[in-house]
Amino acid sequence: METGNLTIINDFVLGLSGSAEQQHFLAVLFLCMYLITISGNMLIILVVGFDFHLHLPMYFFLSNLAFVDICFTSTTIPQMIVNIVTDTQTISFIGCLSQLFFFISFVNIDSLLLCVIAYDRYVAICRPLHYTSIMNLHFCVQLVAGLWIVTYFHALLHTLLMAHLYFCASNIIHHFFCDLNPLLKLSCSDISLNVMVIFIVGGLFALTPLICILISYGLIFSTILKITSTQGKQKAFSTCGCHLSVVVLFYGTASAVYFTPSSSFIPESDTLLAIMYTVVTPKVNPFIYSLRNNDMKRTLQKMFCKELYF
Repeated sequence: METGNLTIINDFVLGLSGSAEQQHFLAVLFLCMYLITISGNMLIILVVGFDFHLHLPMYFFLSNLAFVDICFTSTTIPQMIVNIVTDTQTISFIGCLSQLFFFISFVNIDSLLLCVIAYDRYVAICRPLHYTSIMNLHFCVQLVAGLWIVTYFHALLHTLLMAHLYFCASNIIHHFFCDLNPLLKLSCSDISLNVMVIFIVGGLFALTPLICILISYGLIFSTILKITSTQGKQKAFSTCGCHLSVVVLFYGTASAVYFTPSSSFIPESDTLLAIMYTVVTPKVNPFIYSLRNNDMKRTLQKMFCKELYF
C-alpha cells in the first residue's frame, strides 16, 4: 500500500541468515528441542495431577510454569519450522502483532512465576510454621490469576504501540519470530515512545521480579546458614543453586535483548540470546525444577509401575 511517496508494508518476511542446508538443520534441531520441551513440561503437569501428595503450592506453581513454557515455545518455534519447511516465510502484519502479543505475555508470566516460586521457597524455609496459612489454595489461585491479567495488559500496551507505527523501509525481519527490537529497527516512524515504554514499563516488569528473587534468596541463605546439619545445608544450597542458575540464564539473556538500544541491534547476537531464553530455558526447566525432585521421581516410578502392572 502506498501513502504519498511511501510504500507501507503490510506483511513481513521472517528468516534466519544462512544457506538452505543450514536452515533445515536448524529446523530439525529446533524441532527436537521443542519436542523435548513439550514432553518434559507435559510430564510435569501429568505427574502433579496424578499424585494428590503433590497438590501443594510449590507443585501448583511448577505445573503452571510448565504450562507457560509449553505456550511460550509454541508461540515461536512451530511457526519457524513451518516457514523453513514450506519455504514461505511471509507473515502478515496482524499475524506478526498477534505473535508479539502472546510472546510478551508468556515471557512475562514466566519471569513472574520464577519470582513466585522463590517467594514460596522463602515462606517454606524461613516461615515454616505459617506456610499453610500464607500459601493457601485460595491465595495461590488468586496470585496466578492476577499474574495472567497483569501480563496481558502489559503485552497489550506494547502491541498497541507497535500497531501505530509505520513500516516503509524493508520488510525482512532477521529473526525467527516477531520481536520488539527487530520490528522497531524496521519502522520509519518515531519510536521514542516505544523505546521509553520498553525501558520504563518493561524495566519494571523485569527488575521487580528479579529484585524480589534476590531478596527472597538472601533471606533463604541466611536461614540455611543457621542449619546445623551439613547434609541439610548441601541439599538446600543445591536446590537454590539450580533455581538461581535458570534465573541468571533467563534474566541475563532477556535483559541483553530488550534493554539494548535499537540502534545497537545486531541480528545475529540478538537471535542467539533469544534462542537461549525462548528455547533452551523452557527445555531445562523440567529437569532443574521437577525431574530432579525426589517427590517427582517417586511419583514417576509409581506411574510407570502401575502402567506395567496393568
